[in-house]
Amino acid sequence: MGVKITDTTMRDGHQSLLATRLRTADLLPIAEEMDRVGFFSLESWGGATFDACIRFLNEDPWERLRTLKAHLPHTPLQMLLRGQNLVGYRHYADDVVEGFVRLAIKNGIGVFRIFDALNDVRNMTSAIAAAEKGKAHVQGTICYTVSPVHTVESFMQMGIELEKAGCDSICIKDMAGLITPKAVTELAHALKKAVQAPISLHSHCTSGVAPFSYQAAVEAGVEILDTALGPFSGGTSQPPTEAMVAALQGTPFDTGLDLNLLARISGRLTPLREKYKGLLDPIAERPDINVFLHQIPGGMLSNLLSQLKEQKKAEKYPDVLKEIPRVRKDLGYPPLVTPTSQIVGTQAVINVILGKRYASVTKEVKEYCLGYYGRTPAPIDPDIRKKIIGQEAPIECRPADLIKPHLGTLRQEAEKMGILKKEEDLITYALYPSVAIKFLRGEIKEEAIPAA
Repeated sequence: MGVKITDTTMRDGHQSLLATRLRTADLLPIAEEMDRVGFFSLESWGGATFDACIRFLNEDPWERLRTLKAHLPHTPLQMLLRGQNLVGYRHYADDVVEGFVRLAIKNGIGVFRIFDALNDVRNMTSAIAAAEKGKAHVQGTICYTVSPVHTVESFMQMGIELEKAGCDSICIKDMAGLITPKAVTELAHALKKAVQAPISLHSHCTSGVAPFSYQAAVEAGVEILDTALGPFSGGTSQPPTEAMVAALQGTPFDTGLDLNLLARISGRLTPLREKYKGLLDPIAERPDINVFLHQIPGGMLSNLLSQLKEQKKAEKYPDVLKEIPRVRKDLGYPPLVTPTSQIVGTQAVINVILGKRYASVTKEVKEYCLGYYGRTPAPIDPDIRKKIIGQEAPIECRPADLIKPHLGTLRQEAEKMGILKKEEDLITYALYPSVAIKFLRGEIKEEAIPAA
């Protein structure tokens, strides 16, 4: 059986390298040819695309999705969904989750890759059920990370839980490019024994080992690989689509995809990379083996550097990279992916700048320690937790159980402001209230593309 390919150019490719700034108009010239390739799916929505569209590009993300679907009628469009966080940074009520998923399906999403930053399946069940109800393909996701508590056995148990919850396929999501050929072989073999669902592998070239791990993965039975077209691949993005297709040609894993067609599309993307090269961070372009030491995903590295520059403390960058693994251990080894990567990273910056650990903590760190993000992979260090939350009692339930349905109230607010023109506008307002008001009133200006 040939390996299937999910191409990420339209979402993670430019999110990883160009801060998610491609416009819909940039994607349309390649859409019809992409539709002819025969991909398993095209990851083209979700992740940071929703936020970037309304905050920086003055584009309606729902309109982007509808337009892409009209140009890609034969290929399933895939989105990255942060479980109960959807495409935001906090948990939303179940009625918001259900409304979002229903409208995503209506506007063109066929595959939902659903994950939770803590691998707490309770935070994924509402989105899984809503996607199932809409007859979409549900890809349950294991956030891959390395720690004393993240074992092959623990990931395998999560795979079993996701299949039981109704997932059609299972994705190993290696957001920092940490998975080695040996690790992926062991994990894929374990998952293949434990679940019937096809396995997908998503990695980044941050450390430089991803192409080797992809080869090992297909030999171990992984059926779907995530890749990005040449100009939007490598560095902190995925391995190149064309290279993987060429490497597997004539083997039992041959993708059957047309290399000439891929080369032609890829060639059309080269000017686009030039157009946006002012956004390309040199850190994002080259492999860095230090990721095995600090485990920080590529996009987070540039955020940390800009936080430090704002404080005129750029020289503290090496200290922050050393502090992040310590904070992560204190907080129970969360995988570093949105939003936990921001929570851990920002706290590490504060600790280093103040020169005193946890002398000041963010609201998010306090809520994390109180259980409002879900169950941590390992217990939080009890002394640190006490220092942060004092006598307050952490919650034990699924965090969203404490959030009352509130689409009704939001609808009344939005109608009073006169910002609802279609039902999708209500969900946009529910996700990002302050930015959405400006966007829906037409007050956001499209930012300029920075000069190189």
